[in-house]
Amino acid sequence: MGNDRHVWWLTALGAGLLAGVALPPVGFPPLLWLALVRLWVAPQGHRPRPFLLGFLWGLGAVLASHRWLLWLHPLDWVGVPGPLSLPLVTGLWIALGLLGGLLVGLWRLLVGRLGIERLSTALIGALLWGLAETLLAKGPLFWMGLGGAALPGDPALAGLAALGGSALVASAQLLIGWALARALVRQGPARRRWALLGALVLALHLAGALALARAGGAGTAQAAGEALPPLRLLVLQPAIPTREKFRVTQQQRLLDLLAMAQREAGQRRADALLLPEGALPPGETLPLPAGSVVLGGGFRYAGEQLRSSLLRFSPGESLPEHWVDKHRLVPLGEWVPFAEWWRWAGLSAVGGVTPGSPSRLLAAQGNGPVGAVGVAICYELSDGAALAGAVRGGAGWLLASANLDPYPAQLQEQFVALARLRAIETGRWLVSSANTGPSLVVDAQGRVRSRLAPGRARTGVMELQPLGGLTPYDRWGDAPLLLLLAGALLVRALLVRAHAHGERAHPVADGVGIVDETGR
Repeated sequence: MGNDRHVWWLTALGAGLLAGVALPPVGFPPLLWLALVRLWVAPQGHRPRPFLLGFLWGLGAVLASHRWLLWLHPLDWVGVPGPLSLPLVTGLWIALGLLGGLLVGLWRLLVGRLGIERLSTALIGALLWGLAETLLAKGPLFWMGLGGAALPGDPALAGLAALGGSALVASAQLLIGWALARALVRQGPARRRWALLGALVLALHLAGALALARAGGAGTAQAAGEALPPLRLLVLQPAIPTREKFRVTQQQRLLDLLAMAQREAGQRRADALLLPEGALPPGETLPLPAGSVVLGGGFRYAGEQLRSSLLRFSPGESLPEHWVDKHRLVPLGEWVPFAEWWRWAGLSAVGGVTPGSPSRLLAAQGNGPVGAVGVAICYELSDGAALAGAVRGGAGWLLASANLDPYPAQLQEQFVALARLRAIETGRWLVSSANTGPSLVVDAQGRVRSRLAPGRARTGVMELQPLGGLTPYDRWGDAPLLLLLAGALLVRALLVRAHAHGERAHPVADGVGIVDETGR
């Protein structure tokens, strides 16, 4: 019996590792559904602890999907001694894995208490997971969950994001995993079990495909019915290594690249020039007066507080007149817990950074072609709700400004997957301007239209179509999922009450069985 328990624990860890591999850049949902089976199967006989099963699954998933964190080493460029760098980076990676394991363990404990084979439990558990990912994306310790796992392999499933955001995509993955578990391990007619799984997969993909088609075509005009003119944007990808960025020679090279890009933007009649996150150091101005609108990552002081920002330079100006400050800061690099008590600037090479307003909307200025923009700086891209709020405020397109060095291709492809998901959610084209890449443009259906090769200094003209109109997710956010969760909880409470009075619950409404993993 002890050996059986160990097998369960090992397979839980293995399933979590498989789930982490199934996330982008692989982005192949059937692998994830198979990995989720282990979470939805109730152990028989020996009953290993549900919390530990979930903990090991979550630990494996985060360690596999976030292994790019190890590329932070060495941290000598921010003043961390070499012998301390690797333990610090490894400790951060493991700490995030432990946190992921804790959250999944608590979730698994809850669904086990509710009776894991019941349909109502599957719905409640899936919705709780999806909504928790949306909530976690507001904080500093979340990058990617199951909501981002549908891309690049399953665009139709990712289309559900236009209806309910990444929370709905994550919930759909959990439900499919539950149905697959029932088909594989439950007693009863096999035809009925597999028919339920097939119907669920087909229905979710059909709904996603229809939502995706609508997201690409319904928002092509403003409320007045007039089409918006397309934009020509020149994107600069300087590809300057972060570890060398603050050397005098690299600073001069960056200024030369900026000046060259400004001249090219004028020659090629670009509506705007886009610069990546951190292109302008604190107090630095553009090398030349702006010939067209410049949207560039940089830093600014608000009183004595340093902000990482997306700066807007109007034509003819060398100083920014408008900006959006970064709200979601990178742990340790920009944000340190209780920094106001410690008086510690953190590990950032530019000093301690303070967060700005949560709004991601850069409002339109005058009657120029650029219009209002929804802005995500660095890993703010994982917060789809914030960008949907910017679209409700009038943003006609989205801009993701990032650095992404020294991270490997794995993280860059995860960034691409999130960019595609954000475009689908909001029904807006998205352009990314990143130091080392990916620099690209994505249309409202999540298709990559143009992309610069990563890791090389280059410029490229990218065209995008500003859009009006709103997707269901833009309009209502997570409210429909919250209402569905409340309804499922109410139905569950009524069923439990009916059972307590000796009445028999209808099998179609709640599946079979009311026994939880404690034997009740």
